[in-house]
Amino acid sequence: MNTSIPHFTSLAQALVELFGKSAALDHTDRVSGGDINRSYALTLTNGAKVFMKANAKEHVDFFFAESAGLQAIAQTGTLKTPHILCTGTDDGEQVGYSFLLMDVIESAPKKADYWEAFAHNLSLMHKADTTQFVSGGKFGFNANNFIGAGNQYNNAHASWISFFRDCRLVPQFKKADHYFDAAFKKKCDKLLSHLDALLVEPGKPSLLHGDLWSGNVMCGSDGNAWLIDPACYVGHAEADIAMTQLFGGFSQAFYETYKAEGLLMEGYEQRRDLYNLYHLLNHLNLFGSTYLEPVRDIVAEYADR
Repeated sequence: MNTSIPHFTSLAQALVELFGKSAALDHTDRVSGGDINRSYALTLTNGAKVFMKANAKEHVDFFFAESAGLQAIAQTGTLKTPHILCTGTDDGEQVGYSFLLMDVIESAPKKADYWEAFAHNLSLMHKADTTQFVSGGKFGFNANNFIGAGNQYNNAHASWISFFRDCRLVPQFKKADHYFDAAFKKKCDKLLSHLDALLVEPGKPSLLHGDLWSGNVMCGSDGNAWLIDPACYVGHAEADIAMTQLFGGFSQAFYETYKAEGLLMEGYEQRRDLYNLYHLLNHLNLFGSTYLEPVRDIVAEYADR
């Protein structure tokens, strides 16, 4: 839990502490989107509007982790994120729940240079100092968090390649073990055993959003890209860019601008699918066998290189 973010034991208490003694909930509107948490637009009796995410009470750790990730991105001073008001739990009248309150992000049309500005600012985030985000190593994060609804492990490592092996691929392979026959398990072991021949160490560690697909980027009231729903850790900048290309991709102007910033190392295209193996394994573990074939294809591609 991040102690710099207030935590309350009821929604009513949170509204009073944040907005004054007369603050109370006027009405609640359900907001579509997201398959992990429920989202709502709260309108208070004083006219203020608040965005709320909610989940089961025992899942409050989701919101501690999200707060830490949004704070980390904000601390780089490079890309906008929603302002976090508080976390909390509420016993409710029938069933308890946990919640996260944030400012509402008002939307506006994209600026003419939206994609170029987004790529440039993302490169600045990837170039920012990371020493405050991980202790005892160069890669990882100060706490474990989540990738979607799955656990994400962020133990500190001195090497990006060992971090990606031990904290990204190995836990997902173990969780997906029941999908694999003996022959395929041998391919997985072979892939893991020569990962150092397939990946490269970055010139410097980068703070990553960690789940950077189009659904986690919004256009704010300033016409610029804002980041939401992070799964932050310190790693290789290429892993963020690879994730942007897994489910549809961004504008070509984004990639041209980002490439000009010099963070993509030679041979990135040959590593991209290996980075995304992590996300496909996570989807396999969360959503089932629809993702088994792409996982098999990528393992087969890299195991014999």
